[in-house]
Amino acid sequence: MSHSVTTWYLEQTSPADLAPAGAPPAEQGVRIVRSEVPSPEFSRFLYTAVGGDVLWTDRLSWTYARWAEHLGRPGTETWVAYERGTPAGFIELNAGPEGSVEVAYFGLLPAFRGRRIGGWLLTYGLERAWDLAGRWPGLERTTRVWVHTCSDDGPYARANYERRGFRVYETTVTEEAEVAMPGPWPGAGPIDPVTDPVTDSVADSVTGCVRDPDAATGT
Repeated sequence: MSHSVTTWYLEQTSPADLAPAGAPPAEQGVRIVRSEVPSPEFSRFLYTAVGGDVLWTDRLSWTYARWAEHLGRPGTETWVAYERGTPAGFIELNAGPEGSVEVAYFGLLPAFRGRRIGGWLLTYGLERAWDLAGRWPGLERTTRVWVHTCSDDGPYARANYERRGFRVYETTVTEEAEVAMPGPWPGAGPIDPVTDPVTDSVADSVTGCVRDPDAATGT
């Protein structure tokens, strides 16, 4: 059985294209830190925790060695958002040829969606994409930041990127086989608003197409 998937390719061609989102309230205790030491265990945790309910399956079969090789590539960076010390989401950047940088993955754990974290994490990650060469001697200065997302990522994925200043430059439609959704940990979801009332709009939805850049298609 198959279904139709629309994939949108989007780009920024100047740092001035970025339309930043505001940071969460200071009392929320959100900070963003680069995971500088390559850790297959940690990266696989982020990948499965964020992508379980949006069909992120491409990397589930990766071996430890493949994770280590990927994370050790020059220009590959993982930036992690924490809320009061707990991982809330991440954005992965991959440097490519001719100054291009791809947003390979971006999203939040289910419990942290709708808490004003997603827009800020994407903003911060894009700023780091534009200054990436400054942390990697020998890489070309960033001239383009791009991403692709698809209809499997949910109704807000494309809009999330467009709000941050991305423009669509290509659209494709393909028929793809149905894949069993891994699913999040049963019961995973927003934190109880009675004990933690900070909420926000759909801007914090998981985004970033599930297809891996090393696979036949996508993020």
